[in-house]
Amino acid sequence: MATTDESLPFIPVRFAVLTVSDTRSLENDQSGKTLADRIGAAGHILSERAIVPDDVEEIRTIVSCWIDDPEIDVIISTGGTGFTGRDVTPEAVEPLFEKRMDGFSAIFHRISYDKIGTSTIQSRATAGVANSTFIFAIPGSPGACKDAWDSILRVQFDYRSRPCNFVEIMPRLDEHLKRGKLKA
Repeated sequence: MATTDESLPFIPVRFAVLTVSDTRSLENDQSGKTLADRIGAAGHILSERAIVPDDVEEIRTIVSCWIDDPEIDVIISTGGTGFTGRDVTPEAVEPLFEKRMDGFSAIFHRISYDKIGTSTIQSRATAGVANSTFIFAIPGSPGACKDAWDSILRVQFDYRSRPCNFVEIMPRLDEHLKRGKLKA
């Protein structure tokens, strides 16, 4: 199990939260609010928050902009991960991934199974890395947001978490780019 080494400093990380929904606004977006509140309570920085409709191009456009923004380290989208015709978040973000994070989906489903049983198979939660930016696409319910943040992301984005965490590898995410520049 993960432990926290209190002798290490806490390092704030910059997050962007994207709600994918045809029906939500900032005023009634409980899932985005849940994530934003938890990010702030953990001591991290909420750099951006937005809502877009369930549309591949609109989702991909904002995620691409945030991937290119040096002030954003992590993107968490909520919504659009189901199986209905309007659920297109995985189709929008997965082509952007340079590397997939299959373990996120596996762990998310394990945690979700303990809470909602086999209904977890109705989620296509996914994650990856692009341009040194972590990207997570999670279901649109506040409960799923709590599960993903409280049980996975909060721990992995705390530099003090042991045996390992995402923060400690962030400076190395673009090594493949640096090697390419050195060869040129």
